[in-house]
Amino acid sequence: MQEHKAGGAHASIDDERNQHIKIYVNGDLVPKHEAKVSVYDSGFMLGDGVWEGLRLHNGKFAFIDDHLDRLFAGAKALDMDIGKTRQQLAEALYATVEANGMTDGVHARLMVTRGPKKTPYQDPRLSLWGPTIVIIAEYKSQDLAPVEKGIKLFTVHVRRGHPDVQDPRLNSHSKINCITAMIQSYKAGADEALMLDPHGFVSTCNSTNFFIVRKGEVWTSTGDYAMKGITRQKTIDVCRKQGIPVYEKNFSLVDVYSADEAFVTGTFGAQTPVIDVDGRTIGEGVPGPMVKRIRQLYHDMVEHG
Repeated sequence: MQEHKAGGAHASIDDERNQHIKIYVNGDLVPKHEAKVSVYDSGFMLGDGVWEGLRLHNGKFAFIDDHLDRLFAGAKALDMDIGKTRQQLAEALYATVEANGMTDGVHARLMVTRGPKKTPYQDPRLSLWGPTIVIIAEYKSQDLAPVEKGIKLFTVHVRRGHPDVQDPRLNSHSKINCITAMIQSYKAGADEALMLDPHGFVSTCNSTNFFIVRKGEVWTSTGDYAMKGITRQKTIDVCRKQGIPVYEKNFSLVDVYSADEAFVTGTFGAQTPVIDVDGRTIGEGVPGPMVKRIRQLYHDMVEHG
């Protein structure tokens, strides 16, 4: 099978050190090739679980309290007992990076599933042995080419659904909605999918949140049909703090195509410029001044708190 690297806002530089990392599995730190979970696990069988992606910067996980808030809120929505306190999960995260001698340039994925089941079936009551907790911390430096050149988006037919079907704000392991959107986007030659909400307004991308810039104003969706992105919220916060007009509102593709700038946000890539949506050049077709300014302001926030 041909090897493929993540692109767009998730483009990273390969690091050989990741071949020798230790992975946290239910309290044990084991070599990468020995890290395993049961084929009966709820996450493997059904996508029944919640997760977070965190960045380690200067020995500290950025915005760890926000990430744990979202994790525990998601677990409660799924009526899932994580089996550990916030403090214990934070200690597990730091134990994982310390075991690997990591201090900076690290992305960690914290995953919690409902655990192994008695038999293959969806009933949560058949998960008898408690949750499965896995932490994968990798050396992962951003490939800056997408930041310097910008990325392309394609608006897909796959919509973000109503919360009474599967709440799109829930950061669950069940990602098939986003995966099918991403497949359509890269088949169309784009880096990521732009997704609409059930009413036809712009909502989010398949793995990042979406913003546009119009006449000095920063717009993003209402968030009603988008994942509650930590970086999305921090971007809004830093704009407000710096007096940059920022609005959470409904807008359509007409507004996107004629925008001065566009960008996406995510834990790994922070703010990544968008230069093309559905074959329409955004602005001048190069990263604009607003996204550059916000990216620097966000970096300062992470650096200094």
